[in-house]
Amino acid sequence: MSPIRDEPVSRLTASELNARIRELWSDGSLPDDRRPEYEALVVEWAAAAREDVERAA
Repeated sequence: MSPIRDEPVSRLTASELNARIRELWSDGSLPDDRRPEYEALVVEWAAAAREDVERAA
């Protein structure tokens, strides 16, 4: 099981989520068993990025 499941993803910043996404691809490919985690992180990253933009505006 991945350590990402141990903490609420929604509390991470877009930058932190981006780092987690990059970690999943660290060997140059995404393992099939990690795809659901990747997809969830991308959705959370998009939401966090929108929040960052709204705060800056």
